[in-house]
Amino acid sequence: MTSTYAFWLAGRQEHGTESFEVHHPWDDSLVGTVSVPTEAQVEEAVAAAHAVCDEFAATPAYVRAAALDHVAKRLTERTEELARLITAENGKPIKWARGEVGRAASVFRWAAEEARRFNSGEGQRLDTDAGGTGRLALTRRFPRGAVLGIAPFNFPLNLVAHKVAPAIAVGAPIILKPAPATPLSALVLGEILAETELPAGSWSVLTVANDRMPALVQDRRLPVISFTGSDVVGYQILDSVPRKHVTLELGGNAAAVVLADWSSEADLDWAATRIAAFANYQGGQSCISVQRVIADAGVYDRLVEKVVAKVGEQVTGNPADDSVDVGPLVNEAAAQRVEAWVDEAVAAGAQLLAGGKREGASYAPTVLAAVPAGVKLDTEEVFGPVLTLHRVEGTDEAFAAVNDSRFGLQVGVFTHDVQTAFRAHRELEVGGVIVGDAPSYRADQMPYGGVKDSGVGREGVAFAMGDYTYERVLVLTGLAL
Repeated sequence: MTSTYAFWLAGRQEHGTESFEVHHPWDDSLVGTVSVPTEAQVEEAVAAAHAVCDEFAATPAYVRAAALDHVAKRLTERTEELARLITAENGKPIKWARGEVGRAASVFRWAAEEARRFNSGEGQRLDTDAGGTGRLALTRRFPRGAVLGIAPFNFPLNLVAHKVAPAIAVGAPIILKPAPATPLSALVLGEILAETELPAGSWSVLTVANDRMPALVQDRRLPVISFTGSDVVGYQILDSVPRKHVTLELGGNAAAVVLADWSSEADLDWAATRIAAFANYQGGQSCISVQRVIADAGVYDRLVEKVVAKVGEQVTGNPADDSVDVGPLVNEAAAQRVEAWVDEAVAAGAQLLAGGKREGASYAPTVLAAVPAGVKLDTEEVFGPVLTLHRVEGTDEAFAAVNDSRFGLQVGVFTHDVQTAFRAHRELEVGGVIVGDAPSYRADQMPYGGVKDSGVGREGVAFAMGDYTYERVLVLTGLAL
């Protein structure tokens, strides 16, 4: 039996006059029907968020922290329910969906801790010059205003958490817009938020269609925008509102670099295992999924053999099955796009070593070598279960290959040499360098984001809290310091 889902307007459930359906990517079965807010209801939500800004910013830290702790607790209690809902709306294998719920709970726990620490203030003596005698500066942070959080489909709960939890932690009202393909877990999060004592108007979850978003983006009552999604849409938003504070977490074509010193059988087994898993987890629909494998010539042939074997071990099928590693993509159109890009590369001379087949919304885990320069698999983000193999001569060539991309999100560098690790940190044009593992590692409390076309700003609870706020200084005079 499917459900009809209301949206959340200023903390209460509401229905609009229209609705849309959410279908399971695996078998196209109906998962739920979602109500769509009218223009008047969207206006009410924005007006409520704007009106409550001062009240919410003044909410005691213990109130915000208690709400965040409650959400973390309830997410944990409802893990299986939410995981199965994520699988149904997104197609994500159930074992990955359970992990996503756990990560979302962790994000809210971190936010509760940060809310208690936040805004203790920093005092600074100003009498370093004669004119500052008797003066003390106290710097605190204050919310910039209400936040518009725009979330993607690939992590429909955890990336929503990365918008909502930091906003609550600093006392900034938030209008959350989940992805139209995957709104259901965000709406259940609304159920949990409604159990807290947060002020009315401090949060809304609006299931607004993408083509109605420009008006919300332009609304001056929402001075902060946090967007996760494609680089094309992200930079359209940034260019359209140059006076707003905009954070963009965009795409990538992440590389895993395997250097010559990572050469034992155990080393290569580990690298191949991690590369195969994280080229294909979430169906490759992760911004830091392994897309490019850049291997030193000294280890390339042995690594390729192991990677192809490990990719072949990935279990595909119904994502509700606990044993499945790779489920469908979010819809058939996404799989058709991946198919077209692989076909383009093969037609241009790439060697297909594994996969390359589509069935409905599912695309088989795929490995290619000798991919010609200029094809889409070489230059764009595939966002599917596809990896490409590249042979290089030495560290200089490997690092140059990483940087030869318009993206710069994260990279994995397999090396035992600490000097090389620090060199990678210094030279690679990315937001994160993961040493001894795939680029797909993310701890939700660390700064996360990219450079170049991978975005601006950083997520991670404390870092997003910084993005949502600004420094305001208070100068006291006539003090005997």
